[in-house]
Amino acid sequence: MTDLISARSQMALSLGFHIVFSCIGMAMPFFMAVSHWIWLKKKDPVYELLTRAWAKGVAIFFTTGAVSGTVLSFELGLLWPEFMKHAGPIFGLPFSMEGAAFFVEAIAMGFFAYGWGRFNKWFHWATGVVVGVSGVVSGILVVSANSWMNAPSGFVYRNGIFSNIDPIKAMFNQAWFSQALHMTVAAFAATGFAVAGVHAFLLLRKRSVELHKRAFKIAATFGLVASLIQPLSGDISARGAAKRQPAKLAAMEVHYKTGPSAPLVIGGIYDAKTQKLKGAIELPGMLSFLAHHDFKAEVIGLDKFAPKDRPPVAILHYAFQIMVALGMLMLGASLLFMLANFKFRRWMGRRWFLLMYAIMTPAGFLAVEAGWTVTEVGRQPWIIQGIMRTADAVNPMPGIQFSFYLFTVVYVSLSCMVVSMLYRQIQSLDASYEAN
Repeated sequence: MTDLISARSQMALSLGFHIVFSCIGMAMPFFMAVSHWIWLKKKDPVYELLTRAWAKGVAIFFTTGAVSGTVLSFELGLLWPEFMKHAGPIFGLPFSMEGAAFFVEAIAMGFFAYGWGRFNKWFHWATGVVVGVSGVVSGILVVSANSWMNAPSGFVYRNGIFSNIDPIKAMFNQAWFSQALHMTVAAFAATGFAVAGVHAFLLLRKRSVELHKRAFKIAATFGLVASLIQPLSGDISARGAAKRQPAKLAAMEVHYKTGPSAPLVIGGIYDAKTQKLKGAIELPGMLSFLAHHDFKAEVIGLDKFAPKDRPPVAILHYAFQIMVALGMLMLGASLLFMLANFKFRRWMGRRWFLLMYAIMTPAGFLAVEAGWTVTEVGRQPWIIQGIMRTADAVNPMPGIQFSFYLFTVVYVSLSCMVVSMLYRQIQSLDASYEAN
């Protein structure tokens, strides 16, 4: 492995691992807060038990996410020193603010975890909400830094020198809103489906039925709302990509020839030799509509870019197709849940319905991983879009591949430990419910 491939692989591994915990850290505290609210209002001990159990889960994910997030911060400097030399002073503001948000989140998490019976009940509930709010703010700030790499602004670049730095303009770059919205909604959709899927599986085992039924409804409701919003945020992201990163959009759709009434493709196998898709379904004019809200608008193709400036077409196309397909499946499952909740209530206990959610437990996170693949690979070969190439930013120190191997072992070990801890928490939850 070359140093460039090793460094990119390590960042991909670290980001792919951390993003799961970031999503859960953004969404799960709100699930916990809803359960807590219902308990405070109804005094139903089942909701108290559920809230305490979810709080322990939030603490596990918070701790693991804090560690993996800290590692990512160090990796930016260690693996990409030339990038941080210039970019650090420009997008350092959202990173420093993210540190403050994380500080607030950690304090609120401590208050909530150890505040049972020690604080006013509504103050205690509010600390749980603060955990969620600060988690969302933290995620948005980090995405702001990433979106700057896709839509650099807030500086003047001349003769290889960055000057006239405006950190506020850099932070609120043209891509920050669409990326922050898409990521935040995705976090709630992915976490909603993951939590609902786990409780659906436990319902299939017919243990602690009432507890898992209520947990399932809360999580599935969040997943429903997020799944309904996500296509709208996707539309905003598509139009943003067409404007700021046309090569990325063209690669996603294997669109080589610039022209009007560009078709949207569904599926297909990419043939690099012919630069075409085999077996794809084409929807005439739909790509033009998604990119410009005009069925006849011109969409820039890869023919406008030199081969060295094009992102990897196959990776982008397949990742984008996976993300969209999973998003559509989640939307379909959510609509079935909505029907079950308001009209066909008998579906809730049916095996096919619970099995559907159980199978789709990882769907949201797989979509998130595919989405981040589109975001990061779609920017290649640039680390700062149109300004600095990734190859020019990597640390020239030899032996980076050994760091990648080490981190792989560490992350696999952490994943096993987290799964083991969560399994023990679920067993403990069932035992506590049956004891009561």
